[in-house]
Amino acid sequence: MSSRDKIIQETARVENLLLSKNASYGDSALKPANVFAKGSAVENLCSRIDDKLMRIKNKGINVNTTDTIDDLIGYLILLNIALKDAKPEHTTAEGYPIQDTIEQQTGTRTHYSWKSNTTNNQSDGVYTWPGRED
Repeated sequence: MSSRDKIIQETARVENLLLSKNASYGDSALKPANVFAKGSAVENLCSRIDDKLMRIKNKGINVNTTDTIDDLIGYLILLNIALKDAKPEHTTAEGYPIQDTIEQQTGTRTHYSWKSNTTNNQSDGVYTWPGRED
């Protein structure tokens, strides 16, 4: 099987897993119930990603933790969707979506920059993860 075919097979498997879990959990990743956790979808997904990364840090990557890798892939996809869906703090004043490119990362604080058009090489703004302090 070619690498291309393996990629297609693996992404289809992860897609089916993500859609199934999303239905089982009532779309709570993108529309949080906020019963206990009071964060936005972005904040809550970042917390879930932190948990999965901590499991990998503690248990390593092996045949017993491949489910964690699948969950992490799913959460990263959902985070990408949540960042694009979030308004207004995740869009420019003109309503243009954030370009999800990392500008810089220092310590626990991550910044994203965005541009309102592709002809302007200037950054229009910077988004900083909510609740993160230097």
